Amino acid sequence: MSAQDQDDLPRAIRNCEVGEGTQIAPFAVLSDCEFGRDCRVWRFVNCYGARFGDEVMIGSFAEVQSDVVVGDRTRIQSHAFVPSLTRIGDDVFVSHGAKFVNDRRPPSGDPDQWEPVVVGDGASIGTNATLMPVEVGENALIGAGAVVVDDVPPDAIVAGNPAEVIGHRDDAD
Repeated sequence: MSAQDQDDLPRAIRNCEVGEGTQIAPFAVLSDCEFGRDCRVWRFVNCYGARFGDEVMIGSFAEVQSDVVVGDRTRIQSHAFVPSLTRIGDDVFVSHGAKFVNDRRPPSGDPDQWEPVVVGDGASIGTNATLMPVEVGENALIGAGAVVVDDVPPDAIVAGNPAEVIGHRDDAD
């Protein structure tokens, strides 16, 4: 399929500010979002009411809800779920299938009871990790499949269910 043919495929983009060089693939559904420059939004992405910095990538089948802020050069891989109130810093990697949770007692249905997830600059979130309302420090590493129920210190490596600190990024091998 040529690039021209792809341009003819449907997209639903409403009330969005899209920065220069940002590419939005067919079948994306975007509403009330702000995208910086040179972002890449893949197919079947659902985003509404979120703000994205420059050079952000959002993978296929990801959902990013309202009142989310994503920093520059952050990658959100396919099938990730990012709920309202989440703050993700610069240079963060969110791997495939990672899920963030803002509601400790779902379904509360009351946004006043929701709590934020905050991810510091340079952090990496492993495949299928689940983050409850916590703060992840700068450059922390969350292992694949981890269930994070407590705050993670900067530079810490955590894994398991519930996640525990198993090392630090600056430890010698």
